[in-house]
Amino acid sequence: MSSVVSTRTAPQVYAKLSLDAPKRRYDEEPADLNIPDNYVQWVLKNQKELPPITWQTLWGELNYLSLSILTITPAIAIWGIFNVKLRWETAIWSIIYYFITGLGITAGYHRLWSHRSYNASKPLEYALAMAGTGAVQGSIKWWCRGHRAHHRYTDTPLDPYDANKGFWWSHVGWMLVKPRRKPGVADVSDLSKSAVVRWQHRWYVWLILGMGFVFPTVVAGFGWGDWAGGFFYAATARLVFVHHSTFCVNSLAHWLGEAPFDDKHTPRDHMITAFVTNGEGYHNFHHQFPVDYRNAIKWYQYDPTKWFIWVCSKLGLATHLKTFPDNEVKKGQLAMQLKRLRETQESLKFALDPNDLPVISWEGFREQAKIRALVVIGGFIHDVSSLIDEHPGGRHLILKNIGKDATTAFFGGVYDHSNAAHNWLSMMRVGVLSGGVQHGLDDKNIPPSQRLWVARYNELSSSGSTSSTACSDVDEEGLLG
Repeated sequence: MSSVVSTRTAPQVYAKLSLDAPKRRYDEEPADLNIPDNYVQWVLKNQKELPPITWQTLWGELNYLSLSILTITPAIAIWGIFNVKLRWETAIWSIIYYFITGLGITAGYHRLWSHRSYNASKPLEYALAMAGTGAVQGSIKWWCRGHRAHHRYTDTPLDPYDANKGFWWSHVGWMLVKPRRKPGVADVSDLSKSAVVRWQHRWYVWLILGMGFVFPTVVAGFGWGDWAGGFFYAATARLVFVHHSTFCVNSLAHWLGEAPFDDKHTPRDHMITAFVTNGEGYHNFHHQFPVDYRNAIKWYQYDPTKWFIWVCSKLGLATHLKTFPDNEVKKGQLAMQLKRLRETQESLKFALDPNDLPVISWEGFREQAKIRALVVIGGFIHDVSSLIDEHPGGRHLILKNIGKDATTAFFGGVYDHSNAAHNWLSMMRVGVLSGGVQHGLDDKNIPPSQRLWVARYNELSSSGSTSSTACSDVDEEGLLG
């Protein structure tokens, strides 16, 4: 153990309290102010993680507080389910309170305080702080510190919920054992200035008891006399569902679905995850545009948190709802669409480049057409042997043009052939007629499947690329002015 650098050490960044100005005593120096530019590599090189957990060391490595909350709570709920009758009023109240405390996390902890995607009035802040406390997932400051680290260091060893360590690790495992490495530094100095955040942090334990257990029990007890049901269903069982709903944002949202905006990292979009997590299921979008108050950008996608924030804005409780420019969102989608098209494009076979085909004279073509089913169309010589019995118009239309130029007939003289016909015909090219392509047929002779082409930037011609000499004629004042 002596050779292992403590996971609690990091680049020394100190919180600075101003003693000379009491009104600024909550100002902190940002935690990431003095970190090196190559911070991730620096940490991985200079701070060794703690040894792997083994069966022999497991008991000493467990996080007993989290373990207790995540095991005792569901045990109590299960006992209640088998021993306390569920009344319909309590069932409805449990669902309502599930959404209330869930919104405390999604609209409060997540979108308001972690990402500052909108501004909330003081009444709304206090309401979200209390609702989030009812979800029993740590204080706002603690939760946001971990979540900001997750976004900054996604899929690296400094990500506290690193999805690369497996589904169950990112779901609950990271909470059940002591971390092998301290999460990457993330600044939460802005939250220290919030009176609501400080208030919740100070009274957190009492708020947990009040909002997590007492309040839902009291509502059911005084409301319709179901004290036991209020405790076992609205408080305890509801809490289990809220826990795992939130945990799915770290696990399911990095495992199930597609990456329509960027596949560099693990976040994924899926409707099922959205239903499970109060609308946090469009996670690929969220990781690309985290300051956006929306998680789902299409009207039909399930995102009750977005709708809640929007309604609050109409009531004057929320302002400055942030949305990422639609133009930039579409760029992300386009990049992924082009990538998928490129993958499809590379899996297909296309016509040979004309420069790779032999040049054949008219006499040579006529001579070879006596032993092969050759036809000239648009200056290209095609071997149509395989087409004779497959031609929709009949064999006779092919046979009568063997050894001849059928350009006029193919390009609308007899039939204006479809894109599929053009693409298929291009695969039958075996040569180029000496003299080149007829005037006016340059575009038509490019198969439709190749008229639009997905090309990498380094495959483009120099005339269309950006180079360091592109501005060489611009004077210095123009470049700097």
